[in-house]
Amino acid sequence: MRKDASDKTIVFSIPNNREESVRTILTTVYRSLEQKGYNPINQMVGYILSEDPTYITTHNNARSLISKIDRDDLLEILLKSYLDV
Repeated sequence: MRKDASDKTIVFSIPNNREESVRTILTTVYRSLEQKGYNPINQMVGYILSEDPTYITTHNNARSLISKIDRDDLLEILLKSYLDV
């Protein structure tokens, strides 16, 4: 059986200080959506699934802030937090 690069597992890691930055951005975006009367969780899930920035309000520069987060980083941080690992 032939082994190629697709048979190898890639290690993915995010520096701890990046996690805190993402947490701060998500909190700011959450509060901005809430202030504008949106359901923050629904809007953020829509953004994460589609990467369509129009799910996020421009209030308090929230749309610009969330666009600074790499989606892979965000998903890893969310999973680690949810699984408490």
